[in-house]
Amino acid sequence: MPVIVVANPKGGVGKSTVSTNLAGYLARQGHAVMLGDADRQQSSAAWLAQRAPELPPIRGWELTEHEAIVRPPKGTTHLVLDTPAGLHGKRLDAVMKLADRVLVPLQASLFDIRASAAFLAELQARRKHAKVPLAVLGNRVREHTHAAQQLQEFLGQLGVPVLGPLRETQNYVQLAAHGLTLWDVAPARVEKDLAQWRSVLDWLNAS
Repeated sequence: MPVIVVANPKGGVGKSTVSTNLAGYLARQGHAVMLGDADRQQSSAAWLAQRAPELPPIRGWELTEHEAIVRPPKGTTHLVLDTPAGLHGKRLDAVMKLADRVLVPLQASLFDIRASAAFLAELQARRKHAKVPLAVLGNRVREHTHAAQQLQEFLGQLGVPVLGPLRETQNYVQLAAHGLTLWDVAPARVEKDLAQWRSVLDWLNAS
């Protein structure tokens, strides 16, 4: 069962947006998807509560801050895990024991870049985590800005796959309010955003 972990110790980088859309894509492909929410704000769980029953089903898995992270129930084919800010130490170890892939979203800000750089260094320094495919996803990026250029320069120095970037758009906000993802609406409505997700899906589906 593939376990995709969406992680970054910095809050507000869009982990829940990325997690819910990943889960929505997998559900649309016919998989039995579980969306785990280990964030104390329970953003993904709140999103799931708004999701209409006629949409491709996604089961929820709520995890408290101190609850042990274990394998989800049988019958699940794919798990997307939305992790909390400040993830490190034993909690990070527990998450990484489950992870088959780790996606690190970050925004084009100095604070996000510094926090993400330290987190990536921590992941890469842990030998037992070295075999887990890791990628960085530029998120909420405003095109043709100085911040976007700085982010691109930083990402070019990482030595890990760089995906996206995903643009800043109200599409994600409007869809999230109704428990929807990009794959739950007419493609013409979100055509540009679907195109930006292609690199993420290629990475996700790579053997």
